[in-house]
Formats: sequence, C-alpha cells, structure tokens
Amino acid sequence: MASTSSIATIPRFRSSSPHSYLHPPRFLKFTSHFQENDLRRHRIFCGNNSDPSSTKEKPESGIDAAATETTSSAGAELPAYPTKDLNRRVAVASMLGAVGLFASTRLDFGGTSLKDLSALALPYEEALSNGKPTVVEFYADWCEVCRVLAPDVYKVKQQFKDKVNFVMLNVDNTKWEQELDEFGVEGIPHFAFLDKDGNEEGNVVGRLPRLYLLENVDALARGAANVPHARVVGQYSSTEARKVHQVVDPRSHG
Repeated sequence: MASTSSIATIPRFRSSSPHSYLHPPRFLKFTSHFQENDLRRHRIFCGNNSDPSSTKEKPESGIDAAATETTSSAGAELPAYPTKDLNRRVAVASMLGAVGLFASTRLDFGGTSLKDLSALALPYEEALSNGKPTVVEFYADWCEVCRVLAPDVYKVKQQFKDKVNFVMLNVDNTKWEQELDEFGVEGIPHFAFLDKDGNEEGNVVGRLPRLYLLENVDALARGAANVPHARVVGQYSSTEARKVHQVVDPRSHG
C-alpha cells in the first residue's frame, strides 16, 4: 500500500486558467487559415479566367509540337486525289494533243508522204485535157530522195493547185513505160513541166532547192514562154532499181 507522501508527490496537470477550456484548439485555426488561403486562390483563379483576353494558351509539349508540325508538313506535301472529272479532262486533253500532233505532222507539211501526194494527184489523162499547165513527177516508193522532197512538193502544190495540175507517175508501174521513154526518165524524182497544151517546157531531176520547183511552177501558172530552170540535175535515184509491176486499175497513179 503506497504511502501518503508518495501520492502527494505525483504531479497534476492543471490548466493555467479556469477559462482555458473555452478557447478552440490551435489546429482549428490552422484549418481556417488554409481554407481562407484556398478560397483566396480560387477567387484569383476565377478572376483571371473570367477575362478571355488574359488567358494564355498552354504551350505544347515537345512531342505534341513535333507531331503537329510533322502532320502539317505531310498534309502539305501529299497531293490531292484526282477526281473522275479531272481524269476525264486529262484524257480529253491528251486525245486533242495527239490529234493536233498528227495533224501538224501530216497536214502542216512536216510528215507529208509520197502516198499522200499520190492520193491527192490528178489522173494523167485528165490533166492533159483540162486546159491547165501540168507538173508531172516520176517517183517510186523506194526512192529516198522522193520521200525527202515530198513536203516541199506538197507546199508548192497547195500554193498553185487552182492554176496548175499535179500528176504522180510511179516508175515501177509498167503502164507508164511510154511516158518514161517520152520524157527520158533515167533518174528520180523527175519533174516534167508542161504548158497548157501538154508541151514540155523543161525538167528538173533529183534533189534540188525548193526554189527551183517554185519558180518553174510559178512560170507555168503565169503562162510564161519558158521556165527559168529548164535542165537541172541534182542527187537522184537511178531507175535501174525499178521494181516493175502491173497495176490493173487504169486510173491508178501507182
């Protein structure tokens, strides 16, 4: 059993003031302080957000910015898919271009062939009977010089077609044996210039400047007494290389 003295020595907790229990604990004051600070920060934040002009966009992160830039550049580089209307327009333009190219080579004198000249030529018998002067060209499909001169002949023909006949006689056709002997054809191309009565005024053989043919045809169209280039010979193909054949059609130039 403890003694009275030991009990008396035990310290006792006493409040310093009889009214101290009425005061709230200090941690409640800290809580109120934090709440006031939070409320103040909330008010500031709302005040800043209430003005759209003062709001600043959040900068994109490095990854987002790089992705955005890559997407933009890729979108700028990728071409738009062609539509059906665009494809149709391209097809029409290509077709017109091809037709224009063909026309320029075939009709613009650049690609005129001997076959074209022969198809446009007047039959020999008709040329001798219509009262116009005539240019007779003796040629062959295998004649290289004839092919080279075809565009020049076509140009001259187009210029004088209303005043002068143009006839094409293929030396490989046995039908023209008599004409070959009559005009003394030994080399081709051989151009014989006939007046309106069928009399020969001169001839030009081989590859020569277009001016020679032009001036001779002009003299025929004007009804001149003679042609300026009556006997001129250039590079030609020999008729010894003839590939003789008979053509059944009497109106054929070939």
